[in-house]
Amino acid sequence: MFSSFSSFSNPFRLPRFLSGSASNAVNIKSVQIHNVETLHEKRARTLKHLLKLNHVNHSLLYHRLLFHNHVPHFLGAAYLMGADSNHLKDVYDQESKELEPWHDSPGEVSTYDWREYLGKHEYQRAYLDFFEDELVLKGYDWRKVLEEYLFKGKAPLINNLIAGIGHPLIHLAYAFEISSREVAMEVLSMASSSYNFLHRYLDDPSYSKPTSNSTRSPLEILCRVRTDKRFDGIFTHEGFEHIGPLFQQRESELLEHWNSWHIADPTRDFEASQLAAAALLVASHKPGGNQYDFYIVHILTTSHAVRILLPLIPTKFHLPLVRQWWLFTLTIYMTQLRPEVRLTAVTDYDRKNKDWDWVNEKALHGEHALDAHYVKALRAMKTAADTWGDDDKFYLKAAVRFAEEFDGWGGFGPLEVASAHQ
Repeated sequence: MFSSFSSFSNPFRLPRFLSGSASNAVNIKSVQIHNVETLHEKRARTLKHLLKLNHVNHSLLYHRLLFHNHVPHFLGAAYLMGADSNHLKDVYDQESKELEPWHDSPGEVSTYDWREYLGKHEYQRAYLDFFEDELVLKGYDWRKVLEEYLFKGKAPLINNLIAGIGHPLIHLAYAFEISSREVAMEVLSMASSSYNFLHRYLDDPSYSKPTSNSTRSPLEILCRVRTDKRFDGIFTHEGFEHIGPLFQQRESELLEHWNSWHIADPTRDFEASQLAAAALLVASHKPGGNQYDFYIVHILTTSHAVRILLPLIPTKFHLPLVRQWWLFTLTIYMTQLRPEVRLTAVTDYDRKNKDWDWVNEKALHGEHALDAHYVKALRAMKTAADTWGDDDKFYLKAAVRFAEEFDGWGGFGPLEVASAHQ
């Protein structure tokens, strides 16, 4: 399923300030990078101005600091799929309706104490101010700020990008892909204020242990998790509020499955994980239902983010980032009650000759064109097909089925439903 990547280019690359073994590298070429700061076409100018408008006016976390600002993701996805200036404005207007203005933090953070406030959502503004001050000190080179605060230290922030349901990870990918310093600084603020306990599984090597039943197939492990009776009955409904209790009650069992993925060939095995991500969204969808799982779609969009980032970050972090995504995947799969993945739901699907142009048209002009997660999911599947090839049309079939059947999001627990209406 490999293609020549002839459609991709990589105009810049992060400096290899941290060494890594070539054997641990995922060898894929970068997608095209769009420097919206310097492009002169109207679409790019519109994107640049809307990103800055969001950056100034809207907080990253809102609704009692529980929800995430998706404006950069949605604008970036729409732009990269070919949206014109008017559609970008429509996207911004739609996404900004429920956003909130910035509120002052309880105090400031500095180079001496910035780690002391990690995980405190109310410090999101203080973190943004701090990192933007650092941006000035580094000559407005946002990559140098990321180098300093994302990749360095004993517990680098990159090892906890799955906090906040993976939104810092998705945010980072779009920061690179559209080359936006505003979005890059937002990443650092979001990652810092969303920081949680999941970092320990990447920072502490003692959690990574070989298992006796290892396999290179993520889908095989998901099948094992589905039939693992040790997880039966611990939750009665879906919902992200289960993440903490899951680790409190079944940490060793979850980590057993996490460690059972044997990455022998990083590139090929990452390819298998991307297929699993698409399959999880579409092939676990209950027949006859039109609502897709809101949290499982984040497995796909975070996998897409990893794909964007791997060619641009130090090799040292390739496998940890992929394994971080895998920890996130298992966690969400379990909190969403381990739905069955029926590959035939994709492989046997009749797409009726619909192609990627049809999918793109649905993303930009269909009835759900102003749903951020819908558009990002379609783009993620198209990028996977471009990256690996799609001779059997698995990604295309998955995208067509999703585009045709989608009619909103489900998978929410009662606490999330109640919170959304408060």
